[in-house]
Amino acid sequence: MGRAFQNRKESMAKTADAKTKVYSKYGREIYVCAKSGGTDPSGNLTLRGLIDKAKKDQVPSHVIDKAIDKAKGSGGEDFSSARYEGFGPGNCMVIVECLTDNPNRTFGDVRGCFTKTKSKIGTQGTVSHMFDHCAIFAFAGDDEEAVLEALMEADVDVTDIESEEGRITVFAPHTDYAKAKQALLDAFGELEFEADEIQFLPQTHTPVEGDDVAMFEKLIDMLNDLDDVQNVYHNAELPESA
Repeated sequence: MGRAFQNRKESMAKTADAKTKVYSKYGREIYVCAKSGGTDPSGNLTLRGLIDKAKKDQVPSHVIDKAIDKAKGSGGEDFSSARYEGFGPGNCMVIVECLTDNPNRTFGDVRGCFTKTKSKIGTQGTVSHMFDHCAIFAFAGDDEEAVLEALMEADVDVTDIESEEGRITVFAPHTDYAKAKQALLDAFGELEFEADEIQFLPQTHTPVEGDDVAMFEKLIDMLNDLDDVQNVYHNAELPESA
């Protein structure tokens, strides 16, 4: 039984407006990543992973190129990361990651989503201590020992490794993301990553049932509709039919 992680596939584009939102979120994330870590993907592994992910989610090249070009210039928008935490319907735990150029506006927008769904936003640390902040890599393979050996030789603090149905999944501390990815590429060449993420993984799950299910889905939809929201993590366990 594998550790559940969000395989971040945006529910792709049923409308032009939905596509625009997905492109905008990737564009902002790529811009911030290139601005802080360098615009050359070969020297900025986080950027390289983001670009690969964007292409898989069918983000057009011109959106990616525009974000990188913008990061090469001086000035530009001043985005900062912000994280909000709280309790959603059914007392499940929710973490919201944002990139914002106006933290006051973003906090108000996120708080509004919680308020309108009878949820409660808390202070930083309210629920994040109940999640593991992990770098996650998943790719085709079955030689768990070889992968573990390559990572240990690179001094990566592997927290978990799984081999299941022809897929290997590696979990490491988020601070070891670049080191772990480089070690995998050095050892196995160009890997096709099914997952290449930094995520918050819940340590426990909270069942959400009855009327709370619709309210929980409303909260997640409202948060994902906000331009400043990049990722939403939770520990809700929904009924099979939900």
